[in-house]
Amino acid sequence: MTFRQNHLLGIEPLAPDEITAILDLAQDYVALNRGPEKHSRALAGLTQINMFFETSTRTQASFEIAGLRLGADVMSMSMEASSIKKGETLIDTALTLNAMHPDLLVVRHPHSGAVGLLAQKVDCAVLNAGDGRHEHPTQALLDALTIRRAKGRLHRLTVAICGDIAHSRVARSNILLLGKMESRIRLVGPPTLIPAGAADWGVEVCHDMHAGLEGADVVMMLRLQKERMDGGFIPSEREYFHRYGLDAAKLARAKDDAIVMHPGPMNRGVEIDGTIADDINRSVIQEQVEMGVAVRMAAMDLLARNLRAARAA
Repeated sequence: MTFRQNHLLGIEPLAPDEITAILDLAQDYVALNRGPEKHSRALAGLTQINMFFETSTRTQASFEIAGLRLGADVMSMSMEASSIKKGETLIDTALTLNAMHPDLLVVRHPHSGAVGLLAQKVDCAVLNAGDGRHEHPTQALLDALTIRRAKGRLHRLTVAICGDIAHSRVARSNILLLGKMESRIRLVGPPTLIPAGAADWGVEVCHDMHAGLEGADVVMMLRLQKERMDGGFIPSEREYFHRYGLDAAKLARAKDDAIVMHPGPMNRGVEIDGTIADDINRSVIQEQVEMGVAVRMAAMDLLARNLRAARAA
């Protein structure tokens, strides 16, 4: 396996062959997870600590299941009741963690760069489970695995990423990953939800949903990140759905075999029509959830191999 990283902090540092290495190993873990015996000993004897400073359901559960299936000792810390709330700094938290001798640290944090700072201060492998508006690397990787399984490749596809691009770390990570794989990326949304300068990222920018979906192989919908908004970005949810929500009429502009994706949680009737989300012929949303466990197993497995090699050197 070609994977040279000590941490997984984002897609930006990864070379295409490293992305492929994660996806290939994740494909093996898909088969394991669908079998009668869902356990490996890849992380046996290692300790995994999950620290989620933001609430999460699917991502935290996915990392927990991934660690347990790999044989790790898994502990999830309740950061809502942690010393951080009592004024402890992130650096002091890192020092406390070092005293516990963890091997893998999974962190979600509301501030961009916080996970990278922790990685500089702890003596273990760190995985970024989402930091502010910066990145969410394992989401992009599971999206990539889902696309590759549906389309047979990642290269030279037309991918429309639609919705709240401005506040989305998922969008950023997917743009980076798909760009490395030479896919054509369109960002589709109202001007208020497209970052300034986005046209300089090597992507196309469309403010019309019908034009943005024309000939797309993949339609990736994003929810409105209301918790990160500090002003009025849309006139109303009803108007937003009328112009930018995915329905049958808009999806008809994409290719006949286009797949529909959503990282969740979904706001039905806001960014996506419920019948589209549940269409077993077009929607791969539930498969994305399944691929999340396999991708996180692969990422932790590869990081653990490098960690053990470094400690043995």
